[in-house]
Amino acid sequence: MKLFNIPHTHYICTAEESQDLDRRTIEDFGIPGYTLMEVAGSKTAEQILAKQPTGAHGLILCGKGNNGGDALVVARYLVQYNIEATLVFISGTDDLSADTEANFALIQKMSRQEPHRDLIHTIEHWNPKNLEGDYDFLIDGMLGTGLDSELRGDYQKAVEWANSQDTKKYAIDVPTGLNADSGKIMGQAMKVDCTFTFGALKQGFYLNEGPQVAGEPVYCDLPFPNYLKKDFQSVLIDESWVDDNFPIEREPARHKYERGILYVIAGSEGLTGAAVMAAKSAWKEGIGAVVLVCPRGLLPVFETKLTQVITRPVGDHEDYHFKSRHLQEILDIVASKPGKVIFGPGIGRESETVELTHQLLAQYTGSLIMDADGLWCLSRRNWEVREDQELIITPHPGEFNRLLDTSLKDDLDRLEKARALSDEQGITILSKGNPVLLTSPKSPTFITGYDTRVYSRAGFGDVLAGKIGACWMMTDQTTLACVHALLNGKKKTDLYRQNSNASIHQLEPLDLI
Repeated sequence: MKLFNIPHTHYICTAEESQDLDRRTIEDFGIPGYTLMEVAGSKTAEQILAKQPTGAHGLILCGKGNNGGDALVVARYLVQYNIEATLVFISGTDDLSADTEANFALIQKMSRQEPHRDLIHTIEHWNPKNLEGDYDFLIDGMLGTGLDSELRGDYQKAVEWANSQDTKKYAIDVPTGLNADSGKIMGQAMKVDCTFTFGALKQGFYLNEGPQVAGEPVYCDLPFPNYLKKDFQSVLIDESWVDDNFPIEREPARHKYERGILYVIAGSEGLTGAAVMAAKSAWKEGIGAVVLVCPRGLLPVFETKLTQVITRPVGDHEDYHFKSRHLQEILDIVASKPGKVIFGPGIGRESETVELTHQLLAQYTGSLIMDADGLWCLSRRNWEVREDQELIITPHPGEFNRLLDTSLKDDLDRLEKARALSDEQGITILSKGNPVLLTSPKSPTFITGYDTRVYSRAGFGDVLAGKIGACWMMTDQTTLACVHALLNGKKKTDLYRQNSNASIHQLEPLDLI
């Protein structure tokens, strides 16, 4: 983590890490839990006040624990601004946590005084018949991060009822029923427009059903000391911290080879488009030289389509796919000038190409991106990485399944297996999907918080591989090259949508170039 200047607002934590942060801040650092609850509630109320007009009426669902206490603080601040609050305690007001009990006493005291008397209403047991009327918004302060089993009883009934209401919904810290680690729905889950979360963003917001349940995650800063967050395992990818702290130098080089060459080993009969898109994508990022290494039989195709890219054919005029006897020619080409290598777009799945793939991995010393059909060929046999080799692999879920010879259960399983393989092999893994997960040894896991389904369509992965290769040439830092490539793709996607009002399904791969 020390390698990256990452703002604390972009840390992502698990439920256990969140609870440990609370405990250590209270017990070791010395800020009372009651104080943290006050700050959490006030910060959440500020956000809601910016979204709701004075005179609105909010329904606030409260549990017995500290999540309910946060909600009571929110209610107290909203009432101060002439917003009506109906408090519903799902399982009564007995046995509230100590800090929640203290805040319940405060709001009861307010409810006995003018001008707040008519603005505070308390319902001490769940009964939907008591909730008739109109509400402008609803706040979920029922369970928070602690849920580790299926939602049941009145909490399940309250969530079902709330989800049927046509009104704005906000969650405090974590929507009730959403697993804070996996993003899975625990039987039922409150589906909200916005989640105000504390300490760090929660991992479950970005995995599996999390994005559909949590709405827009909004980080609310609390007085947790940052040194207690230094061991968090994940970080949200966002332009704000990447561009500010790690800008890529895009000034033209003094000559085309100054920053090295990106070699793209790609293409086979019927699959030349993948090679073209990868090479064009790399060239468009501004590097000095891209060299496409291809079977000689395909040279006329690439010389027509890639006028700005240097082509270096291997083999004979009758060769339309890569073969093991091309290995030495390839090694000689990539050794001629310093650079990095992309291997795999459109190389096909011939047995001779499988053989070449494993030979190249075993003999090439240097920086290598293994993509697309290269990953398919790699999965045909056992493989391991050389100590003098930097490797990035970019599998989509199907390719990842084949590489691991397993079946990924869900996004959490994908995250855990990517971390394990990255540490075991000492490689960087860009695991495509929604979200994209990026893992490297001795580095946090980077997670996208925006829609990345575009990379699930044919051709987009080839474009991404080209961007990664180009960014890698410019920054020479493996993880940050992948982060920059992902964000470059996002910027191009956003720009295209703004200009054309197109949906993600109407994008073409070349729109990202």
